Amino acid sequence: MNTAAISLLLGSFAILVLIKMPIAFSLGISSIITAYYLDVPMAMIAQAMVRGINSFSLLAIPFFIMAGEIMGRGGISKHLINFSDIFVGHIRGGLAMVNILASTLFGGISGSSVADTSSLGTILIPMMEQKGYDTDYSVAVTVTSSTQSVLIPPSHNMIIYSLAAGGVSVGRLFLGGLIPGVTLGLALMVISYIIAVKKDYPRGERIPFKEAISITKDALLGLFTVIIVVVGVFTGFYTATEAAAVAVVYAFIITFFVYKLPLKEFPQILLNSLGTLAIVMALIATSSAYGWLLAYLKVPALASQALLSISSNKYVILFVINLLLLALGCIMDMAPLILITTPILLPVATSIGVDPVHFGVIMLLNLSIGLCTPPVGSTLFVGCAIGKISIEKLSRYMIPFYITMIIVLMLVTYVPAITMFLPNLLMGN
Repeated sequence: MNTAAISLLLGSFAILVLIKMPIAFSLGISSIITAYYLDVPMAMIAQAMVRGINSFSLLAIPFFIMAGEIMGRGGISKHLINFSDIFVGHIRGGLAMVNILASTLFGGISGSSVADTSSLGTILIPMMEQKGYDTDYSVAVTVTSSTQSVLIPPSHNMIIYSLAAGGVSVGRLFLGGLIPGVTLGLALMVISYIIAVKKDYPRGERIPFKEAISITKDALLGLFTVIIVVVGVFTGFYTATEAAAVAVVYAFIITFFVYKLPLKEFPQILLNSLGTLAIVMALIATSSAYGWLLAYLKVPALASQALLSISSNKYVILFVINLLLLALGCIMDMAPLILITTPILLPVATSIGVDPVHFGVIMLLNLSIGLCTPPVGSTLFVGCAIGKISIEKLSRYMIPFYITMIIVLMLVTYVPAITMFLPNLLMGN
């Protein structure tokens, strides 16, 4: 065990993150410093970075990003809000319910909690304020409900986990995330309703039947994107990458020829997609080099020994892993955490009998909570910017929502059937 090298690798990365160096640069610089100390040729670091992004399955990520960008810019969010209003708008605090249900549906299109908050929040937060809802409540509901997109396919974070886990089936991951994602949405509806009743927030009006039919037709055109991806992948008709490409073509046709978005918007969609993709691919490349060094220094084996020395009880180890990920999620973004911690923690999980798909869903749900927590929660920042509210004020109000999300996390962790029922039913054990 090279303690000095391990300390250098982990310590230099921690210092760079603390001084607010971008994560991709932090990973790359700490990898180069450690490789130099170990006298490892820089060519091996470069090769590790290339291997990290030289994967056919990763082609799904740019396609999913582009499909989500096209649908989001094309106004699908308005159609989903109107569609959700049909079912839950008339309940006490109905706009909050609409917000959560729309996030459930939009998550299956965008695959991004930030995109969800940006698209739905700009419409629903001002709308809720006009109807008499408090700003902190409106933003809290929007921010926390948008995390469903991490679990509900197509989630590009599931693709990243599949890569980091050594090729776990993307189809099984997609199916595994569905019930936990819906469970999270239902739990958030319950706490939102309790608060709405306590504060006597208003009810909405029922949508007339004829209008509901028209709204449903418009919304289902967009939602068919999810069907294309999920059904196609789990039936084996095409791979996740091929499904993502088909989703882009379908989204393009629906957005520009049915929803009538001007074609002059397409260059900006490409530019936005490229910006997001560049960030994701840089993270994957540098974290691959970092992960190679972790393996070279046998850090995963050491971590396994350390965790298993705490207890031999499966439930205790899962609890410790959840605590660790919750803490890390507060200081680092989701994608790099998936890439860094999966090779370390997955062997521990599988050694105590946890299925890689189940562990992936636990990890994604856990880290999605970090998207809503200070100091680095990207979704929290977007929601606060839209609602024009300080992070400090909102964070205090979000405590009931944090508690709700942690309860769902514990439920998903300790009841594997919630995750594994659909993959085992539709794709076999």
